[in-house]
Amino acid sequence: MAGMQPHHAKNCNGAAGPVLNEAMTVPRLAAAGRFNPACLFHPGSIAVIGAEGAEIRAHLAMHAFKGATQAVARAEDLAAVPDLAVIATPEAEVVPTMASLAAMGCFAAIVPGPAQGLAEASRRTGVRVLGPNAFGLAVPALGLNATQAHIPVPKGRLALVSQSIGLTRAVIDWAGPNGVGFSHLIGIGDNAGVGFGVALDWLSQDSGTGAILLEINRIKDRRAFLSAARAASRYRPVVAFRSGPFPPDPDGTAAFAFEAALRRAGVLSVAGLDDMLAAAETLSRARPARGENLAILAADPSAGSLAAEAAIRDGLRVTHTAHETLANLAADRTVGGVLLVHTPGEPIDVPALSAQAPTLPVPILVCAMGQTTGGPLRGMLAEAGLPSFASPEQAVFGFLHLVRDRRNRAAARELPGSEVLPLAPNRDAVRRVFATAHGPLPAEAARAVFAAYGLPDEIETRIAVFEDAVFGPVIALGPDRAMDLPPLNLTLAHALIARAHLPDGPGLAETLVRVSQLVVDFPEIASLSVGPASAATMTLRGTGEPPAKLAIAPYPTELAETWFSGDQRFTIRPIRPEDADAHACFFKRLSPTDVRYRFFSAIHELSPERMARLTQIDYEREMAFIAVREATGETVGVARLVSDTDGHSGEFAVIVQADMKGHGLASHLMHRLIGWARDRGLAEVVGQILSDNAPMLAFVRHLGFTLRRLPDDPEVMEARLPLT
Repeated sequence: MAGMQPHHAKNCNGAAGPVLNEAMTVPRLAAAGRFNPACLFHPGSIAVIGAEGAEIRAHLAMHAFKGATQAVARAEDLAAVPDLAVIATPEAEVVPTMASLAAMGCFAAIVPGPAQGLAEASRRTGVRVLGPNAFGLAVPALGLNATQAHIPVPKGRLALVSQSIGLTRAVIDWAGPNGVGFSHLIGIGDNAGVGFGVALDWLSQDSGTGAILLEINRIKDRRAFLSAARAASRYRPVVAFRSGPFPPDPDGTAAFAFEAALRRAGVLSVAGLDDMLAAAETLSRARPARGENLAILAADPSAGSLAAEAAIRDGLRVTHTAHETLANLAADRTVGGVLLVHTPGEPIDVPALSAQAPTLPVPILVCAMGQTTGGPLRGMLAEAGLPSFASPEQAVFGFLHLVRDRRNRAAARELPGSEVLPLAPNRDAVRRVFATAHGPLPAEAARAVFAAYGLPDEIETRIAVFEDAVFGPVIALGPDRAMDLPPLNLTLAHALIARAHLPDGPGLAETLVRVSQLVVDFPEIASLSVGPASAATMTLRGTGEPPAKLAIAPYPTELAETWFSGDQRFTIRPIRPEDADAHACFFKRLSPTDVRYRFFSAIHELSPERMARLTQIDYEREMAFIAVREATGETVGVARLVSDTDGHSGEFAVIVQADMKGHGLASHLMHRLIGWARDRGLAEVVGQILSDNAPMLAFVRHLGFTLRRLPDDPEVMEARLPLT
């Protein structure tokens, strides 16, 4: 945010860049000689290279791309450097073409055909690609269709990131007749280059995207994928399904693990293409569920009863009425959503309903039964932007998607730390057991490890930890194999027990948390099991086998510290989602000048979405250290750094409130931030500062930054600090 005054300056209001001004998750630094995601996903110019690009050239011409286009046989024939290149050459020429593009300054490409060694070529040249065998990229708002689509791509607010060309065509085929359009179609193909992470980062920041669909058959980096998915799901619904070929899964365990991992990222995992399209129908049109109680408004009692019975079967709470008005139901705080059940012959004012629905605080779903009159009515509802369904059962299932999305987003907000137990376990005792052990532990040794963590040697239901091939350590509970990923806290443990349909008796949630803590503390554990009428078992990884890496990084509790200014005591720690209220109060205490220096414009209030972006961060790729005055609990300063998609640079911002200027807090926060950046392996820290912000310019010079005026914006200075 804005910076504080160091000892040698009167004022020091914040450095920020174009991304931090908007409090986005991942910056788009346009450094010369490096990949810029905007060149890929929002290009101003495009070139098709090679004789095999006839289909894509035709699509570009048909859709009237708004930017400049070129079609050449070789990269060397380009008349100007494009933002984005489509490499439609024979396979042997793909990698040399990438080298030629890099030499001329183009670092974004699409490879629609096969290519060997693409990942290595991308690392060597810096050219980031969709592919190989990529469906391509469509951005209908730009008139951009550089894809292998068989029909035109309709414009809308749904984004699809996919790996299969055939399934992408199926989704496009479904979209038009159902009144669904796309903000982006991003076909990453075999996922050797730009993958889900970069695509999700872009879509999470795109105001034209209402919901995101993912078709997944390969994940390169589980932590990077979940990190990006969690960031994207904070801002809009994300739905995913597995299309294979994942590792063999004869008993369905991997599918359960996939669902558990995505749940923790706030992503709704569905069973297949039909389910994904049904979820898209609802999530792209309805506002989020306010709760899990469904109000059913039906003039026909039998139709209303069908919907109520379907909802009860799905475990939902129901209010069934034929007399309340829509507005009254929506105003009832116990109602999470409203379903209107319409039978043929009943009047319905679609324009009035479409005008009223956005003003209500709950989602409105419409079941228009029948086909002769119901089909056209559903088409009118879809065109008006309302989620519509052919049967009460389908409509209830649509609301269930909203409920599951709500639950998953709540799970994603949970940030268990690296230590969550109220009573510290005896880690030294476990280290002594593990010092010379590998493979299956003897029963006595396993009991000793469990005892060191306060775990019983036998419990009423089975808890197991196993290694999933994609997502690493997974915790399974009960005969229904409900699953979650470590780390767990008590909130997540109680939710896991509920999904396992087990009684939430005393001690079970704490036992799950203790098992999770054991796995977090000792990644050499390959598997463990404890259950009824069977002794605890545990297996360690073999000699030389690398330790497990958690798919979800714990909240970095270890980064918290105490800092003093005179006789005042402050806690310096990473920000958490529950800091939102204190952060809003902190913002209100800032002067208008501080706010302008931080955000480059006058802002009177932070919206809930922007506040979420500030407080719900991803510690894998960004950091915000806050200073909390322990006497009052108020936030008095924050320093923030966001790394770019390549993990090369980090963009910083810093601000403290007026009464803390001149006390060295901004310097301390910035040194913590720079140290974090070094630990993450970043090569440099950069920021942008208004040129009239003299105190901040002096402050960053004092920290060792160099300054230069941006050539395209004389009012902005760029500060840069090399770390290597």
